[in-house]
Amino acid sequence: MKAQSTLTKRLVAPGVVALACYTLASPATAQDASLTNTLDVPGTRAVASLEASGVQIYECKQNSDGTFQWTFKAPDAYLYDDAGALAVRHFAGPSWRANDGSQIQGKVLRQAPSNTPNSIPQLLLTVQSIGAKGMLSDVQYVQRLATVGGVAPARPCTSTGEEGRSPYLARYVFLR
Repeated sequence: MKAQSTLTKRLVAPGVVALACYTLASPATAQDASLTNTLDVPGTRAVASLEASGVQIYECKQNSDGTFQWTFKAPDAYLYDDAGALAVRHFAGPSWRANDGSQIQGKVLRQAPSNTPNSIPQLLLTVQSIGAKGMLSDVQYVQRLATVGGVAPARPCTSTGEEGRSPYLARYVFLR
């Protein structure tokens, strides 16, 4: 798989640890396919399908009972095209900014479990354009698919504001 080997090369990006068992795959079973289908949007077409490598950032918060827990803060990822070129940056909002200055911000509509155990869910987000005219300006939906990793750190957090970063991989499909 060419896309898989290209993605593997990108895992050495700063701050990202390679995840050992990544499979860029279509759903493996009928159940996996039906979960992914819940994220489909009939009548749309893909503007771009990009491979992401990055981290999910978590922050330690204190609960009312005095215990601490990890809370999702923001993504920090780079999205690459099939040629391996950086095309989009993904960050808090959730937001995506393309190299041409176009930018969108999203809101989760639906989610489905990842096909990979112990991974963040797959998502369907609705978006609005908040940047310049360009690659992302006509995008209406974003799918986060084929997620691997990214769940809250396994180690417990011990103080408010402490930060934990979990490496993740995904495929982002931008739909119009």
